[in-house]
Amino acid sequence: MAKSESSVFERFSNWATKFTGSSYAFLGAVAIVVIWAVSGPVFNYSETWQLVINTGTTIITFLMVFLIQKSQNKDSKAIQIKLNELIAANEKASNRIVDIEDLTEKELDQLHCYYEKLADFAEDDSDIHTSHSIDAAKRNQDRKHTAFKQRHEEWLLKQNK
Repeated sequence: MAKSESSVFERFSNWATKFTGSSYAFLGAVAIVVIWAVSGPVFNYSETWQLVINTGTTIITFLMVFLIQKSQNKDSKAIQIKLNELIAANEKASNRIVDIEDLTEKELDQLHCYYEKLADFAEDDSDIHTSHSIDAAKRNQDRKHTAFKQRHEEWLLKQNK
């Protein structure tokens, strides 16, 4: 597809997306249904009369699926770029998760488990800003357990005296 054809399609799809999500489009659809319903007696509620609305709604629904998908893809890409910028700009964030949307479902599930584990560590931490990676969280957790064991051993020694 040539660049000018692509930009014409892009402009048309942007316009169609905005229009179909507007009050005018909704009111137009309601008007079509009302006109169709009112015309029922004129056409004796025939099969052809019913076929007109069924065919029209089927065609519109079919086309809208692609328009909605295009809009969702564009929105998703824009959100991913914004999130990647936030990750890249934050010195405590891991750059390893930039562009993870290209991973397989299995790889995303593994990352999800990784962040669930990180959340578990964070729940045990009184300061939510102390760690930003699973490694740092684990080290922090280990330090806390070591400190707790030392305090507990000291307490036991005092009890035995």
